[in-house]
Amino acid sequence: MSEDQKAVYSRAPEIFKKLRREIDKVIVGQNVAIEQLLVAILAGGHALLESNPGLAKTLLVKTTASCLGLDYSRIQCTPDLMPADITGTTIIEEIDKGKKFRFEAGPVFSNIVLADEINRASPKTQSALLEAMQEKQVTVGNKTYLLDRPFFILATQNPIEMEGTFPLPEAQLDRFLLKIFMEYPSREEELEILERYTIRGEPSVEPVVSKEEVIALQQLCRDIPVSDDLKTATVNLVLATRKWEGVQYGASPRATIGLILSAKARAFLQGRNYVSKEDLHVMAYPVLRHRIILGFEAERKGLTRDQVVTDILKSQSL
Repeated sequence: MSEDQKAVYSRAPEIFKKLRREIDKVIVGQNVAIEQLLVAILAGGHALLESNPGLAKTLLVKTTASCLGLDYSRIQCTPDLMPADITGTTIIEEIDKGKKFRFEAGPVFSNIVLADEINRASPKTQSALLEAMQEKQVTVGNKTYLLDRPFFILATQNPIEMEGTFPLPEAQLDRFLLKIFMEYPSREEELEILERYTIRGEPSVEPVVSKEEVIALQQLCRDIPVSDDLKTATVNLVLATRKWEGVQYGASPRATIGLILSAKARAFLQGRNYVSKEDLHVMAYPVLRHRIILGFEAERKGLTRDQVVTDILKSQSL
């Protein structure tokens, strides 16, 4: 561990507390969603946020980017959005001695990219994000451009308005580390939202960390050890999704990696230098729920993916 990393490690608990304080200035409640979003960022993964309209998905992403001091851009996905609108395009410029080509970078060249209502973009446009999500680079024409680190795609979608949408293909869903659900606020939380946004006005937030510190925190997160027993339990859990009754297709090895990284990140957020069974249990839902494909009969009976995860966790004694 370098001296810079040691300094960041000693400040980590204070950083996480300040981060939550700043986010809580803007977002009321949603503790589970906030924790899981921070887990995705610490683990260096992308996240898909899903909820009914008006539950602050976009506001949460924007606020988190501001608190982390990272560059932020928003892509409003629509059916007529083109791949070049995301990645950028090469344009021709007139100069004294003729013409030259210049690359005009698109909104994907940011640290945090919000793909708002991603399922409203066409499959061709959705696929433009695949290379960026997996390789952290963009190819336009015959040139490849590296994206700045850290890099996250944080996408949102609305589950109740499916007309005119294009469901994400499994290959792209698998590239999201977590699928995060946001729930309706409680009565007390809704009263606080009313007070905060009709009387006091929207609060402002301040950056808590620098870009370099975010990268250092990600590396420190990966250095957290995991016991062989928990590694075996993780592999058994993912393997069980592939042969569970009612499941047509189970999770890929990418889920195994994601579950361990997410468990490490949750442990780090909670101030522990070890991973517990509870970390695996809690993170199994956002890691696996979008990677399990149910068969027709299971869906007809009303079986949900979260219920499958619950049943598998019980069978594995996790």
